[in-house]
Amino acid sequence: MLMGTVATETIRPKEGWQVYSSAQDADGRCICTVVAPEQTLCSRDAKGRQLRQLLEKVQNMSQSIEVLNLRTQRDFQYIMRMENQIKGLRSKIRQIETERKMLVNMNFQDLKGKMEALQPLIPVLEQYKTDARLVTQFKEEIRNLTAILMAIQEEMGAYDYEELQQKVVSLESRLRSCMSKLACGKLMKITGPLTVKTSGARFGAWMTDPQASPQNNRVWYMDSYTNNRIVKEFKSMDDFVAGVESRTYTLPFKWAGTNHVVYNGSLYYNKIKSNIVVRYHFETGSVDIQRALESAGFHNVYPYSWGGFSDIDLMADELGLWAVYATNANAGNIVISWLNADTLQVLRTWNTEYSKRNAGESFMICGTLYITNSHLTGAKVYYAYATATSTYEYTDIPFHNQYFHMSMLDYNARERALYGWNNGHQVLFNVTLFHVIRTEDDS
Repeated sequence: MLMGTVATETIRPKEGWQVYSSAQDADGRCICTVVAPEQTLCSRDAKGRQLRQLLEKVQNMSQSIEVLNLRTQRDFQYIMRMENQIKGLRSKIRQIETERKMLVNMNFQDLKGKMEALQPLIPVLEQYKTDARLVTQFKEEIRNLTAILMAIQEEMGAYDYEELQQKVVSLESRLRSCMSKLACGKLMKITGPLTVKTSGARFGAWMTDPQASPQNNRVWYMDSYTNNRIVKEFKSMDDFVAGVESRTYTLPFKWAGTNHVVYNGSLYYNKIKSNIVVRYHFETGSVDIQRALESAGFHNVYPYSWGGFSDIDLMADELGLWAVYATNANAGNIVISWLNADTLQVLRTWNTEYSKRNAGESFMICGTLYITNSHLTGAKVYYAYATATSTYEYTDIPFHNQYFHMSMLDYNARERALYGWNNGHQVLFNVTLFHVIRTEDDS
């Protein structure tokens, strides 16, 4: 199964989250495919759609009433002016009738004609007054109905959310069951990066513990590649971004390079000017053990292409703790050693044919070492060595070196992400892995 965030165009389920797990590949292995619902899931509910249509009709009616109200108010004001004129003319008529002997008959007839012309407007005025009261009453009823419908919609929305939450819980359970069958995956794609923070020197390291519990999200920060022994700790990623330190550790020895790793509560790093690997336990604040990597080059004898005393690269993946370095016996090519995390003893070693100095960075995923061909713009994952089969292949997996200079690139198995130090920027890359589902028929 290809686990990633790439949206599918061919599968569009009608109902909620779904897991399709009945398909098999040519070798009879189970293929588990997860399909997420569209964001407009609730909009396909029949009752919800009817309610929204009713709300739209009410809103349209309300808008029409507003237009009618404006027109009515405008006409009402006009009629009110006419009413005032009529009242004025009535007064003048009465005055004329009492003093008509003093006025010319022609003027009297003229005024009387105007009065007769305005007389039909009186019932119109009364009708507009009635219409205005009806419009006001209708507006109030529309307002009340809209409030009732909105309340009903909120109740239905709450019901849909709870139902969706139940589906999500069910999906998570099925996903955990599916993920428990996943064998280690093969790197297919790198996306990003996400810039988490901009801080420190051009070179450095930052990391979380892949062995920590889900509630433990501490971040460790090691600025620069030499002449430093201060490790800063942050309780969470948010605290790291905000610069809120929870603790500071002063190591007994300075480190070399930027290729350190935190694994199961301990920091593993290369002691300056040596091929010694140091295990420093954060809980006790002391060195548990230190051991030399036999024949490993150090102090810029076999660094990565960018230098920076990056001779010895310590990393961790799903299988444990690893050291990547080069030796004279292997002609300066990369050597991979699988280490015992407690004793630092070498459990097994593989010699590759890829020059350490020609590598930009490297990281381990599921026992396979992936090597980039540069630390600069245009870099890509160019070479992969699988320790399970002692075989290699050339790859072509590009990634975006956004800030032009990569001095750290390490995989975190818990986060399924690559942590990078990109020219003074702390960044994260997402990885897409190809997984094969284990079945009971597999040996």
